[in-house]
Order: sequence, then C-alpha cells, then structure tokens
Amino acid sequence: MVAVALFALSAVLAAPPQRIVSTSPSITEILYALGLGGRVVGVTTFCHYPPEAAKKPKIGDYIHPNLETIVALRPDLVIAETTGVRRAERISGLNLNVLEVDDGTVAGILESIRRIGDAAGAQAAASALTARIRSELDGIRARAAKLPRPRVVFVVGRAPGLLEDIVVAGKGSYLDEILAVAGGDNVFRDARAPYSKITIEELLARNPDVIIDMGEMARTESVREADRSAVLALWRRYPSLNAVRGGRVYAVASDIFVVPGPRVVDAAREFEKMLHPELANLRAKTQSMPGQTPHRRAL
Repeated sequence: MVAVALFALSAVLAAPPQRIVSTSPSITEILYALGLGGRVVGVTTFCHYPPEAAKKPKIGDYIHPNLETIVALRPDLVIAETTGVRRAERISGLNLNVLEVDDGTVAGILESIRRIGDAAGAQAAASALTARIRSELDGIRARAAKLPRPRVVFVVGRAPGLLEDIVVAGKGSYLDEILAVAGGDNVFRDARAPYSKITIEELLARNPDVIIDMGEMARTESVREADRSAVLALWRRYPSLNAVRGGRVYAVASDIFVVPGPRVVDAAREFEKMLHPELANLRAKTQSMPGQTPHRRAL
C-alpha cells in the first residue's frame, strides 16, 4: 500500500502544469504556439495575440503584475521574463512554481520555447516549433545573402509628432538581429546600448537607405491609417535622406516587431519585403494567388 501511495504521489508531482500564468506577451505567444492556450489562466493587459488570449483573466500590466491576482488564480506554473525589474524575484516570494526565461534574442527565443515545453510537458511541440523557426530563418538568410545589403534604421520610439528624442535599435537588440537575417545593415549597430537615444542630426549624417519607424505606434491595436500618414509626413521634411528620396520610409505597427516570440519569422519576412522589394515583385510574377498585404505603409 505504501508503494502504491508513493507511486501515486510521484505521478501527481510529475504531472504537467494545468494552470499557467503568463507575465509577458512573448510568453503568452509561446504558450499558444505550443498548443497550451487551454491551460493559460492569466495574462497581462498587453497580451492580445492570438485574439483568444485577450479573453483570459488579466494579472495587471507587463511592468507591474498584480501579485494578489496571480495568487488568486491558483497557478501551478508562473512564467516570467528575465528583466531588470525583478519580476520573477518578486513572484518567487509568493512560494509559487516560477519558470524564468530570457527571450531577448533569437537564441533566447528558441531556448525559451524549449524550456517552456519541458516545464509544461510539451517537448515534442517545442522541438517541432524550434525546428520550423530555425529552418524558415535560414531560408530568409540564404535569400538575403545573394542580394545587396541596404543600410537601415529601425526607430523604436520618439517624441509624439516630432523627430526628437529618437530611440533606435542597436547592437544586441532583437530587432538588429532580425534585420541582419533579412539582409540589412543597421546604421546604428555601433550604438552603446541595444536601444539608444539619438538626434536627428546623427540620423541625417548616417543617411540610411531604409527607415522603419514604429516610434508612435507601440499600441498597435489602436493605430489608424491617418497615424501612418502623419509619420511619413514627418520624414518628408528631410528630402536629402536616401530613404525619403527612394520612397523607402515605412511606418509600421505590429506586435511582431516588439514581441520576441514564435512570430520572429513573420518579423523577418516583413523586413525582407521592405529591404528587398525586388523579391516581392518576383514572387508576384510567379504566383497566381496574391500574398498577404503587410501591415505597413511606405512613402
């Protein structure tokens, strides 16, 4: 009887978690991509992809999760990102089962998928997902390797309605890595930090061939076409820029650029279209069915 009881106890302890709380959009997207959406019992207010995730109970925002709400959800697994705000450390103090992941790079995304799959008993799904991501990124990288590398800048943030207090993606950032996969040379790859503040004068001096601006559109679900038009009008004030002269300023508004997760391939594909429009033109001639319209607007 004792042996039976011990076996039953070990089986319970080894059972995969059934009530999972996610504390970031990227973690939520990984959980759903692994087919674990039905086990998710709490997400942040910023988790709105896939659409069904937005219907889950909210634990607060990304920076300040409500610890009382998390406890009330009775999770058997809480997944948190490794960040400077010590979220995981505070949640660990609640005596909950906490998994901490670091998805700030492509390698980190793949490792996070593997670790979440291990913790949730979804190893096969995690292995298949990481293999697909690697394969598709390799395909994009191989295509880009045969083409010229345009000089590009990605504007992550700036003052509303102004080309001031500009924050750009630099070396060590997720965006810099994906731009390189898609065949672009980040003109601010030598910036001191992964996300650095620059002046418009610095940007003019580096004169990129392509400008990708998400500076005012971080709340992607509320962006209107008029917002994109206003962004493009700002850049037209600087006609000496190669990107403006060539009509290659893109106003973008999509979580794929700011949520490092399973949709990293979607981000790389969108960059590929912006950096190498000749590929899109070639596909248009060879395909009988039109592709998806990218969620962006260019000059």
